[in-house]
Amino acid sequence: MSKEVLITVCTGTGGIASGGEDVLAAFREALSSAGITASCRERCRVQRVGCKGFCSQDVLVDVAVNGAITTYRKVRPDMVARIVSEHIVAGMPVAEWVVDGSYHAFHEKQKKVVLSHCGVIDPEEIQSYRAVGGYGAAERAVLSMTPEEIIAVIKRSRLRGRGGGGFPTGLKWELCARHTADTKYVVCNGNESDPGAFMDTSLMEGDPHSVIEGMIICAKAVGSHRGYIYTKAEYALAVKRLNRAIEHCYAAGFLGKGIFGSDFDFDVEVFPAPGAFVCGEATALLRSLEGKRGMPSAKIWRTAEKGLWNKPTVLNNVETFANIPKIIEKGSQWFSRLGTERSGGTKVFSLSGKVRNTGLIEVPIGTTLREIIFDIGGGIEGGKACKGVHIGGPTGGCIPAARFDMEVDYESLAQAGSMMGSGGMVVLDETSCIVDTTRFFVGVIQGESCGKCAPCRIGTKRMLEILERIAGGRAKEGDLELLEELAHSIRETSLCGLGMTAPNPVLSTLRYFRDEYEEHIRRKRCRAAVCKALLTYSVVESACTGCGACKRVCPADAIRGTRKKPHRIDANLCVRCGTCLDACKFNAIMKV
Repeated sequence: MSKEVLITVCTGTGGIASGGEDVLAAFREALSSAGITASCRERCRVQRVGCKGFCSQDVLVDVAVNGAITTYRKVRPDMVARIVSEHIVAGMPVAEWVVDGSYHAFHEKQKKVVLSHCGVIDPEEIQSYRAVGGYGAAERAVLSMTPEEIIAVIKRSRLRGRGGGGFPTGLKWELCARHTADTKYVVCNGNESDPGAFMDTSLMEGDPHSVIEGMIICAKAVGSHRGYIYTKAEYALAVKRLNRAIEHCYAAGFLGKGIFGSDFDFDVEVFPAPGAFVCGEATALLRSLEGKRGMPSAKIWRTAEKGLWNKPTVLNNVETFANIPKIIEKGSQWFSRLGTERSGGTKVFSLSGKVRNTGLIEVPIGTTLREIIFDIGGGIEGGKACKGVHIGGPTGGCIPAARFDMEVDYESLAQAGSMMGSGGMVVLDETSCIVDTTRFFVGVIQGESCGKCAPCRIGTKRMLEILERIAGGRAKEGDLELLEELAHSIRETSLCGLGMTAPNPVLSTLRYFRDEYEEHIRRKRCRAAVCKALLTYSVVESACTGCGACKRVCPADAIRGTRKKPHRIDANLCVRCGTCLDACKFNAIMKV
């Protein structure tokens, strides 16, 4: 009896970093050695795909035999021969390498719309995208719909910009369409720069055609004939796959002159930028695209009126454009029902930090934080207590565990002192120090400030200095009040969105975790034992065997004691490096 076999290997950035390309090559070699591909009774394909989502389990491999899919986790090249011989040849999956229940729990409460093809199709082959209906929505929009009809569908869907601001997408397109100009532009913002965020990058790597198709539909709606995808040059895989997708589109007649056989022309190119956090802001991005230094400008005009080279411009991010083909294909009512009364659809998040199941997820807007972190994320690693979750990147805010029953939508997050942002979620547990975490994010903001306006350039520097004093045990009474006053001043007087939201990490953590700040200042204690200057190392005499391992590695010669007798640490000499703790095999070093 003949069989049909499809093997898909994750080759997103995470998959490749875990050895995905080597696994892909190993499968091709093992199948060839087994003579499977040469047999007329076997139809077997090995296919690269983008991110499958559950990044902590990479390399993920799906083996489908006559449609029955088995997923293997943490696959290495040396495991491939056994999978081929036992599963594909003999028909018996290798049970100990198959994903467990956590994999299914990770996906069960998700709703894949934007990510529906990511991890399924080959991102480097246009026919793979066409096989799942790709470019059908764009063809319909170009050949059968008027610009007004397209915009009406997008407005009814209640799609809002997924880059963080949440501006209604249909309204933005309508504003641009109203303006008469000899040239209009469609620009995709792929300048994802938040620490721990990889949503847009994964989409560009795993489903680049969905982004291009969304831009084609937008171009028809607003009357544009030129588009740019702005992304970082360092996202080499995304740039490569986007350029390949664009090349295939031109060859197929989906881009260029008379696309889909119509009289409508549209050209797209990738702009690999040097990259800066501030270039995620609309005016800075457009200046960079014009060949100028990426610095924000006062927003006198909306970009839909005067944007790139002072022409009407639609600027949306990667995820926003990737939603468009699905809305045209399935209708605005279908999309709007997935979300809340004010926001339709789903949102993609990168879930990371102290959570068991890290990766790329997609949930309906309105899903609670508790469902995301405990049902999809599997809860906290090691059974520790959850402290909170930082949402929205460096300029986002921290939500405490006590508020995890809140729905994740634009309004709820804003009321809680955070923001949707592009979709980064970093989970914190009891070993995470709020002061240290806030100091990290403010440090990112300060380092990425373009320096154009004083509130952001100087204010963020002063905020960082205060946080460093608190973490370093050098803070004094009044520092918290000064920090809070400074944060409000920066928010009210900064030029662009980066500066206006820069105080969010400070204000949100002062709102919910003020006692932890006060403990650092008044008691000189870091309850999470993270802030190095506030730590004290001591020896538990009852557990110390006098082996001398700690003494041998101490760089400051701060440990005293004779062999086979309990040792002690001289607090005046200790530099709090923690090497003694790492060297001790008897849990005899205590850190408080």
